[in-house]
Amino acid sequence: MDDPSLFPPTTKALPAHSTVRDVRPWSDRQLNWTRDLKNTGNSEFSDRRKASAETKAALLQAYRAAQEAAAPTREAKQAERIAIAEAREARRAARRQVKLDEQSRLDAETAEREAALAAAAKAEAEAAADARAAADASRSSRALMDEAARKAERDLRYANRKARKA
Repeated sequence: MDDPSLFPPTTKALPAHSTVRDVRPWSDRQLNWTRDLKNTGNSEFSDRRKASAETKAALLQAYRAAQEAAAPTREAKQAERIAIAEAREARRAARRQVKLDEQSRLDAETAEREAALAAAAKAEAEAAADARAAADASRSSRALMDEAARKAERDLRYANRKARKA
């Protein structure tokens, strides 16, 4: 048998036209049609078409393999995005509820303030009406007292005149 120590390890990379293809995902490799197709050996059109089709098939296969390899990570990221979106919506709903609570509190305060103002205006109107009624009563009682005083003066004059004549 062949002794492995007789053969040095190969460190050379395989050429681009080799049967072993690089199947890295799209993001890790550059697509170079010139490099992939330049060493086809025969430059006939049908051979170039065949090489192009094989290259496209290999690239598609590499893309699909990369998609399958990235599926668990993609699903985890998608679940994380969904969780973030739900948390964002929950925060938005909480802010909306806080705004509604604040608005209802302000509406209640405004209604309470308006009710207090209406009650104060009503009390003021009643006080003014009572004051007018009291003023009217005072005026009429003063008029009666004045009338009584005039009557008393007239009676006194009458009595004095009678006393002088007698």
